[in-house]
Amino acid sequence: RVRPLAKRRVDMHDFCNPSSFQRSPYLSARGNFANIFQGSTEEGYKAYHADKYDEDKNPNGIINFGTSENKLCFDLMSKRLTQADMNVIDPPLLQYPDWKGHLFLREEVARFLTYYCKAPAPLKAENVIVLNGCGSLFSALATVLCDPGEAVLIATPFYGGITQSVFLYGNVKLVYVYLDSKITGTSTRPFQLTVEKLEKALQDAQAEGVTVRALILLNPQNPLGDIYSLSELRDYLEFAKRHELHVIVDEIYMLSVFDESATFHSVLGMDRLPDPQRTHVMWGITKDFAVSGIRFGTLYTENQDVANAVASLCYFHGVCGPVQHKVAQLLRDRGESVAPYWINQVYLRANHARLKAAHTYVTDELKTLGVPFLNRNAGFFVWIDFRKYLKTGTFEEELLLWKRFLDNKVLLSCGKAFECSEPGWFRIIFADKTHRLQLGMQRIRKVLEEREQEILAEEKEQPCQSDQDGKADSTDEVIFVSHHQDPTCASSSSLGDLIGLLQQQMRSSDWLQKNTAEQFA
Repeated sequence: RVRPLAKRRVDMHDFCNPSSFQRSPYLSARGNFANIFQGSTEEGYKAYHADKYDEDKNPNGIINFGTSENKLCFDLMSKRLTQADMNVIDPPLLQYPDWKGHLFLREEVARFLTYYCKAPAPLKAENVIVLNGCGSLFSALATVLCDPGEAVLIATPFYGGITQSVFLYGNVKLVYVYLDSKITGTSTRPFQLTVEKLEKALQDAQAEGVTVRALILLNPQNPLGDIYSLSELRDYLEFAKRHELHVIVDEIYMLSVFDESATFHSVLGMDRLPDPQRTHVMWGITKDFAVSGIRFGTLYTENQDVANAVASLCYFHGVCGPVQHKVAQLLRDRGESVAPYWINQVYLRANHARLKAAHTYVTDELKTLGVPFLNRNAGFFVWIDFRKYLKTGTFEEELLLWKRFLDNKVLLSCGKAFECSEPGWFRIIFADKTHRLQLGMQRIRKVLEEREQEILAEEKEQPCQSDQDGKADSTDEVIFVSHHQDPTCASSSSLGDLIGLLQQQMRSSDWLQKNTAEQFA
């Protein structure tokens, strides 16, 4: 039943390459399919865990810029999670809970979301369900909202783990709404999601006989870092209402907007939802509180049929009692004020400052290298345009470049892992300590400089081509800094090119390390 869908004009995930895999006689057809579910993300993740970088024990190991984790706040979180109020074991915490989650936790989640989502009225604990992570929530929602073989709309590029979450249990497919870097039609920025693109993808799917039941929105968006405006959110929700589609809104990065110039708007903060019975909002502590090892996600939905159906699956995806207690204590940290004191005054203030500093370091390095990137202020990632380092504009070349980074002991995520329609885009995670960022960027610089020399050597043997071929539109949204020659292949360089070249040479030498400000003083 799956194979004919993969051949259709509607683009769905090509989950695997069965021709290169040996079927196991010990597994069912479904088990074999789960077994061969693989991709570059899993390959890199396994390689990283087999050869992790450690400053002392394994300095030549792989630096992980591929997994979206915040590694900047261990000091704050370890201190908070080991305080006396966290270390409580009452009898109810060691017994079976309400499958939706302990009431004390759901009440705290409702108050927390009311405050941070700026809800116009207090949110209700009865609408809160707790599971062990947002991946489980995607899986549960896909299972209860769709029948096997049906589909969900999602804009690409997107976090690729969603594909696995909705498919492996529920056999639910994804129909892609392809976004690209070119600014055309009603778009005002690269990779912009519009209602027109949603309508076209839905119509194409319906023309092929595919039943679409829902739309997934990521806000802030991973890997782009986009934050949807209130008017955009309203347009998307109105589109879904017209077509009677459920909307699953993933807001897991809502408190990781690290620049005051950017404003996040939660769906739960809207005065009126176009279709509240089909609007379901997800959040978790994994990203915003830098604890990806604690599996905790929460769903808010006014639809009690959906809530009860998802709750029935919590038997498989529950959160243990002691963790529920710790999360409740974390979220209720209000101190003497009405607003959460430690969260606002200590944690978020420090976290945003650290994220902003790390983001600035990585983007400054990219500017020095002349690498274009999408300039955003949310999440832990930068969406980077490496297309000029591909010999040919293909996903095969993209994969070769990704493997070259991995061979040089730095793990990135390539665009194909996010189903990007344009080969050559990569995601880099910057929420890491300074020494790892510096070493990781040195390894990236080495690969790019080698590729640049190889391409320049090839260009000497070929007619000169425009440097702008295959690149995204240059707007305020995308920063373009390049020290390549201009399209006429003139030998002269601009002042900006010379400055960039000098900065690159200074950074790649050890002069700055040997001649520090302290030594001069």
